[in-house]
Amino acid sequence: MHSQTESQETITTTPDLYNRPWSPLLVVISGPSGAGKDTLLQRLKDHGYDFSFVVTMTTRPKRENEVEGKDYFFVPMAHFTQMIADDEFLEYSRVYGDYKGIPKAQVRRAWDSGKDVLMRIDVQGAAKVRAIVPDAVTIFLAPESEAELVHRLVERHTETPDALERRIATAREEMTRLCEFGYVVVNPSNHIDAAVEKIISIISAEHCRVDRHPTCL
Repeated sequence: MHSQTESQETITTTPDLYNRPWSPLLVVISGPSGAGKDTLLQRLKDHGYDFSFVVTMTTRPKRENEVEGKDYFFVPMAHFTQMIADDEFLEYSRVYGDYKGIPKAQVRRAWDSGKDVLMRIDVQGAAKVRAIVPDAVTIFLAPESEAELVHRLVERHTETPDALERRIATAREEMTRLCEFGYVVVNPSNHIDAAVEKIISIISAEHCRVDRHPTCL
């Protein structure tokens, strides 16, 4: 039978239980076009989740409802390719003829904030980040069905018929890579708050993991 003193010693010598330092997470939100990644990120903010967002840089033209520096950084092709030559990207890829990438400087600024860092990137980019940062929390956001995915892409009215067909084909291929991610969250078209709550639950659980080590970038 253990004495009270022995029990107290056992509790007080448990390593790091009450002194675990805060360590921000690198959270990757990915999935096919039309899954609702942008809307989900805005709703995360509306729910009070305080995070630092890494804005993607792209060479594609800005759409009517997009805001420079909030949705993307829009740059000329020559500027982007020079940044590639100067090794200024954490990851980049060419999709539908245009480049998208995460500038390293953006990631450093986000990480210095001390908050969880969120990235919204395509499936190709997520694979590259996972190779560089194996303990990143990777979440695949999926539509409720393939028919809904196609419907969302068609309703955007942002592309020519040929470009739309290429985007739909790419989205279908990206759906097959779901198994590469740590988590999958279905984003229902009429109940996005359900997806938001699941994302917040995943992040909370990751912060409570006993075997989690501080992320190194």
